[in-house]
Amino acid sequence: MSPPTPRLRRALLVLTTALAALLCALAPLPAAADSPADTDPADTARAAGDGPADWTARPAGGGADRDARPYVYLEGTPGTALQDRLAVTNSGRAPLTVRLRGDGRAGAWIGFAADTVTVPARTRAEVPLALTVPPDAVPGDASGEVVADDGDEEIRVPVRVRIGGPTLAALTVEDVEISGGTIRYALVNRGNAMLEPRLAVRADGMFGTLLDRPERPLPLELAPGRRVERTEPWPDAPALDAVTVRLRVTAPGGARDEAEASATYLPVAPAVGGGLLVLGGLALLGSGAYRRRRTRRGDPEPPGAESADDRQPTTETRPLVKAGPLVKAGAES
Repeated sequence: MSPPTPRLRRALLVLTTALAALLCALAPLPAAADSPADTDPADTARAAGDGPADWTARPAGGGADRDARPYVYLEGTPGTALQDRLAVTNSGRAPLTVRLRGDGRAGAWIGFAADTVTVPARTRAEVPLALTVPPDAVPGDASGEVVADDGDEEIRVPVRVRIGGPTLAALTVEDVEISGGTIRYALVNRGNAMLEPRLAVRADGMFGTLLDRPERPLPLELAPGRRVERTEPWPDAPALDAVTVRLRVTAPGGARDEAEASATYLPVAPAVGGGLLVLGGLALLGSGAYRRRRTRRGDPEPPGAESADDRQPTTETRPLVKAGPLVKAGAES
């Protein structure tokens, strides 16, 4: 079989390049591993009283452990001083010394009667604390922590402050992305009130609804100005489809927002196999067309033969004859 003509080779090369670019554009990227940013810091913080077995720290005023307050809660207007007490219980057999400090926005407003406290063995000590709301504080909710540290381990006691005045509940869902069987998104508290978000998820494909999760509460509290990145698992994501995912978030107080993202699912192995089949078909079609064209033109010339078109034109060279003077008949010499 005669080799393809240069024009046919160029056509096959262009088709191959275009098909390869299409496959690369449609193939989904591998799912990235979950990053530490997906974990809510509030979920990993140690709860009040969950400390070493021989000592605890918690808000004072509760009776038995089951009746203890889970966090310090205070209410006031800007410029006021609010008071509470922290209970440190040493159940060990040796004296315990702990250092106290505030952490977070509301924690920076806290002052203690003593920053370092020594508690005798099998004794409970209550430390007074005062929280002063700044005069320019924005009405709404503020959060922080009281940290008790014995040098080896620490216990964090949550602090919640409700600042009097008009409040605004505002929540946004941002940066929605679809990666394989994972939906990534971010929640941002745009108001001045503490929010407990709720999430609903819906995914629609070319032939109908693929995912429809009703609204449910998320395990987090979103402080004013805080941004949290989260993931939503989708283990039964389609293998071949074009989908649009919509997220709807709400929170008490009228906060509400929606966002969406689209993605195309295309299995890589079948796509590559189909591409090879297409290329093979194009090559067969091109070879058949070439053979048919050669057949219509007749059998090829034998090797070494020249066609009429290949012969170069020749010029015949004749000797030049020099003409002498004309002699008339009968002229005298």
